[in-house]
Amino acid sequence: MVRKYLSRMYMGLIFLFLYAPIIVLAVFSFNESKSRGNWTGFSLKWYIELFKDTDIRSAFYYTITIAIISAVISTILGTVAAIGINAMNGKLKSIMLNVNYLPVVNPDIVTGISLMILFISFNVTFGFKTILISHIVFNTPYVILSIMPKLKQLDVHMTEAAMDLGATPMYALRKVIIPEIKPGIVTGLLMAFTLSIDDFIISYFTKGEGVTNLSIVIYSMARRGVRPTINALSTIMLTVVLLLMILINRRSNDAEKSKKTIKSEV
Repeated sequence: MVRKYLSRMYMGLIFLFLYAPIIVLAVFSFNESKSRGNWTGFSLKWYIELFKDTDIRSAFYYTITIAIISAVISTILGTVAAIGINAMNGKLKSIMLNVNYLPVVNPDIVTGISLMILFISFNVTFGFKTILISHIVFNTPYVILSIMPKLKQLDVHMTEAAMDLGATPMYALRKVIIPEIKPGIVTGLLMAFTLSIDDFIISYFTKGEGVTNLSIVIYSMARRGVRPTINALSTIMLTVVLLLMILINRRSNDAEKSKKTIKSEV
């Protein structure tokens, strides 16, 4: 009993250590004063100032636009790639999976510099399209990894049965495979959107003049001196990412519960 109590206390202290700075940042984003040490009263003026800033509005527009487009494209590419990899056999499948793991375990700074050198080599003008392509590149492997477990759970005989009954491969793909792996596709889409919003390093190396995202703007603002609007901006980004992660976890839990219900009924 004592050991259980101590383990819970240690876990509580660890979580407090991890999340205390974030909580302080969020609380002081509502502070009326510029001071980050004294609470002078509740106010929303830093959020109002935040949305009056044209640079931040522009960065917010590019951040959301790039996140949505890159998430959709990387989800389509990742779904097709995952289905193709799952259909492979032997060493080729193992090689392709290991190749897919490389961008995931590779440091972001290496990926960012590699993409920057690639764009320079092909004389590509840096701007919106370079950031978009970069986000698609680093998002796609995560989508593949979120879909592969669902494909492994898929009963191969269902597709074969559909084709024996006269379904074309494309019809079987749309009516049999896609509905079965839909939870993985949605999870991959949300994950790609979250990663795109959160990215800084790769975007920093592939951005162009006049095109930037919120992470880079926060970095630039911090270099000139931390302003209370950064607290407000960080709190908004934290809230968005947190809500998306809660949505991802809820969908995963609902999918597992529905699967267990179906199995128990059978």
